Amino acid sequence: MKGFRKDARVATARRWRRIWGIALIVLVVGGLGAAATTHYLYTQNLKPLSASQKQVQITIPSGATVNEIATTLQEHGVIKASWAFEWYVRTNGLRERLQAGTYGLRPSQSIQEIADALTNGKIQTDLVTILPGQRLDQIRASLINNAGFSEAAVDAALKPDQYVNHPALVEKPVRASLEGYLYPESYQRTAETTPEEIITAALDQMQQRLTPQVRAAFAKRGLSVYEGIMLASVVEQEVSNESDRPKVAQVFLTRHEIGMMLGSDVTAFYGSILDGVEPSVFYDSPYNTRLHTGFPPGPISNVTESSLNAVANPATTDYLYFVAGDDGNTYFSKTNEEHEALTEKHCKELCSL
Repeated sequence: MKGFRKDARVATARRWRRIWGIALIVLVVGGLGAAATTHYLYTQNLKPLSASQKQVQITIPSGATVNEIATTLQEHGVIKASWAFEWYVRTNGLRERLQAGTYGLRPSQSIQEIADALTNGKIQTDLVTILPGQRLDQIRASLINNAGFSEAAVDAALKPDQYVNHPALVEKPVRASLEGYLYPESYQRTAETTPEEIITAALDQMQQRLTPQVRAAFAKRGLSVYEGIMLASVVEQEVSNESDRPKVAQVFLTRHEIGMMLGSDVTAFYGSILDGVEPSVFYDSPYNTRLHTGFPPGPISNVTESSLNAVANPATTDYLYFVAGDDGNTYFSKTNEEHEALTEKHCKELCSL
């Protein structure tokens, strides 16, 4: 009996070892199968959600966790699974490299491409455009209505005191606004951009145009930088053809030198608009150079480089008059009689408005 019991115990032990061996094989095979399945799902979820090229604007706030970013991406429909994004970021050591900002992402991008955009700061930018010849009130309206800044933020940004040390403003009168100084250009804007940054960028561009040569040329003609910008703004408004601007600048400079009224319609219109009344050449304001001798009190719009250069380097002529014709050309003359004849001939429609 003892031998039988011993044999039985040996057989039982062998059976259990066999069972455990089989179980271990099952576990290993099952584990490998599960791992293979997980890896397959992971690689599939790394692929683009769809072929759609529709751009989705997604803002990643500062301090967002990987989980929060992944959830946001999935909720906005640009990735298949948030867990796959998290896994990719963590296994590739990208967690600390993710950057806040507003991004333009598409469902046709893979998780790798999206992670690349978020870690390299490929943020979406919009353009804020300041157009040539815009008045300050028009720029203000554009920043509010087109760029989407709040009225309070824009009004605060347009206060000149905060830019007092900017090199573009060194000769601006203390009480003067930023009229004339915001250079017309398209400026990059992100979700983090403030109106002050747009204004500063516009002043930076203006400073680049106010070169030492331009400043010296103004001084040579007895003009301060502020007066040079002011006269350039009148030239900007009077003619759009850049080739005519040096001659128009010469007309105004000559008139000023001999004590003759500038006689510019656009200065009269500006004074009307500034006071909130219907634009009229007959409206009496300090800006109306048809009624008052000398320069207007300040710029009447922003200016382009060509207008600044026209005032700095006016044409060498002895014209005293010019008129914009119906055909788009500008006609210059030396006497009032010539001017009236050219006006009668070439400005039948525009001059009747």
